[in-house]
Amino acid sequence: MAAILAENLSGKDVMGTDGAEIGSLYNITMDFSSGALHNLVIDPADSLRNTDFEYSDQGRLLVPVGRVKAVKDHMIVQR
Repeated sequence: MAAILAENLSGKDVMGTDGAEIGSLYNITMDFSSGALHNLVIDPADSLRNTDFEYSDQGRLLVPVGRVKAVKDHMIVQR
């Protein structure tokens, strides 16, 4: 995957590989010491139903970065 600046990802719409709207990217978590990325933090769409993703204490979805399949006009993640 080509390098993408983090500032270009903020607020990007996130879709599932099944075409379902998941929400919009709020933030990304990482390990500060190693720099390894952990989770996409997503504000869930109102229409989102039946997801296996974990939720943060603030009600945002936590999607492991390993599930990211593509980043173009939308971020596509494996559901």
